[in-house]
Amino acid sequence: MQEQAVLNKDGALEMEPRFSPGMRAIAQVISYVMHPLFIPTVITILLVYALPEYFVTFKQFSKKFPYDMLYFRVISISIFFPLLTVLLSKALGFVSSIYLKTQRDRIIPYVAIIIFYFWAFYTFLREGVAPPFFNAFFLGIFIAIIIAFVSNNFVKISMHTVGWGGVIGLLLALMWGMDINVTFPLVITFFAAGLVAVARLVLAAHTPAEVYLGFIVGILAQLAAYAMIG
Repeated sequence: MQEQAVLNKDGALEMEPRFSPGMRAIAQVISYVMHPLFIPTVITILLVYALPEYFVTFKQFSKKFPYDMLYFRVISISIFFPLLTVLLSKALGFVSSIYLKTQRDRIIPYVAIIIFYFWAFYTFLREGVAPPFFNAFFLGIFIAIIIAFVSNNFVKISMHTVGWGGVIGLLLALMWGMDINVTFPLVITFFAAGLVAVARLVLAAHTPAEVYLGFIVGILAQLAAYAMIG
């Protein structure tokens, strides 16, 4: 790692770390593989696997693939529709890049994703089939995205760390609210979250403050959601 002089927002020179192309490539791969779009789907699969007794009602929809409709709904809401929104926004010229590097580019995707997750939370809650902690998980995502959207007017908060902070918040809620031993998953999640945070800093996609703020928003949103309906 080397350092280079760059101009900050105030126009003053300051030293900034410069990482090798190999390290930046690794950081880019980590950012893609551990993207927040995938988190709801991964968490849903892990929750069904770890706590199947809370999801037995979903089995009635299919005997061969008991949870296929649940997975399909989560994948549609958290991956397909957000990606479609970004691609359409880029095709129509509403955003300059599909990577949403600027605060302006994030406005339309934020609004769309807020709608998607409110719909997900509302339908799961009204059906009365999903366990309360699962409903709280989606409410927490909805709250976190609203906070990130409002914060976007002032700072480009890291959605990667908002997402992984949300996973930490969910595990803390399960530990404190349901007395479930999640020590090992929590350790793994802390490691993964730290890896993602470092990757975003290596790529200079965010400042340290934006990364830390993402963790705070993600954790507090999940804890608040669980306190409301968990």
